[in-house]
Amino acid sequence: MKVGDLVRINRASIGVPEGSLALIVRKVSIVGKGLGGAYIVRFVGNKLPATQGRYLGLHLQVVK
Repeated sequence: MKVGDLVRINRASIGVPEGSLALIVRKVSIVGKGLGGAYIVRFVGNKLPATQGRYLGLHLQVVK
């Protein structure tokens, strides 16, 4: 995954349902192996109360 990719959120959280679409804005460095990195994403659509969030790479799936 890289900045600018459109992704689908695979983990529901407060205010963000599973399956929501988002755009990767920035990659964040984290300590730990096998987590797939961490990313700041900006959600697509106006129905979500949150405008951006932070997710691990294993909770994101690139939309092709």
